[in-house]
Amino acid sequence: MRETHGHEADRTAVRRVPADSYLRRSRAGGCLALLLVITITTGAAPGSQPLGPQAAAPQEPITPVPPSPPADALKLGLGERLFADPRLSGDGSRACTTCHDIRTNGADGHRRDKALDGSELALNTSTVFNAALSFRLNWEGNFRTFEAEAEAMLDNRRILGTSVEEILEKLRSDPETAHQFEEAYGHLPDRTSLLDAIATYEQSLLTPGSRFDRWLGGDAAALSAEELNGYQLFKSLGCISCHQGVNVGGNLFERHGIFHPLASPKPEILRVPSLRNVATTPPYFHDGSAPTLQEAVRQMGYAQLDKTLSDQQVDSIIAFLNTLTGTYRGSPVVAAPP
Repeated sequence: MRETHGHEADRTAVRRVPADSYLRRSRAGGCLALLLVITITTGAAPGSQPLGPQAAAPQEPITPVPPSPPADALKLGLGERLFADPRLSGDGSRACTTCHDIRTNGADGHRRDKALDGSELALNTSTVFNAALSFRLNWEGNFRTFEAEAEAMLDNRRILGTSVEEILEKLRSDPETAHQFEEAYGHLPDRTSLLDAIATYEQSLLTPGSRFDRWLGGDAAALSAEELNGYQLFKSLGCISCHQGVNVGGNLFERHGIFHPLASPKPEILRVPSLRNVATTPPYFHDGSAPTLQEAVRQMGYAQLDKTLSDQQVDSIIAFLNTLTGTYRGSPVVAAPP
């Protein structure tokens, strides 16, 4: 969903670096990707032979995930504790980590999570990993900052069922937590520091170090022949027109079901999801209706590209997608239990 924080004005400017600078590169990558789809000069033909070890081109439409920028240790640690604190829900039954499991894939393995009243939420839970690299947050892209998203989730009666004011009362009454805020921010918890701490932590949740990023960095042996062929196929078929940039998506809106229906019809326009760590985040689509990556790739080819992919093409694309799994705190991202 990082940086060294100093003065208040500097904090705002620095915090926007992941969202804004990567967005500029992603938009440029989007234009490049569309040109690639039109000209088809660099992608392999769908029936081409697998390629051997090969270095990345100087201008690939995907760029590596950077390491998490440095952040104030006290604010980062406080944000991490708050992210796992059940006091951030009205009845104390859940925390942010209930649906966003940082020990696994940054989300969970459910088709759709449950609301506080036990009913099913409308949309599949997106991973929080690398969310800071997307230009908007959530499936509908209706939040531009982590602070705005966090406050909306706290206020949502179905998700956390509380309010900032209610949480602040709880936190101020706890001497240990109050002291942690005083150490990190110089004062007792208030709205700004509460949301800032959560946002600081979420912005640190990047997963660099994937094999694909190693290949982008010059390690020609990081990808196998099959994986490289899958990447070339991913480009030549046109998948790259929406899934490019540092987050392999997350930088534009798109209508789903362009040629054929795909998943639930609403909402019609979605923020294109990132494919970073996609092999670890089943089930797929905004309604969680595709239980496997094989089904998701096949359905996307038909619905968005009007192409019926062969088993070999699906397997090749998945081989490439498997290389997008990064690491968090030195360990590979893994799938959550179903």
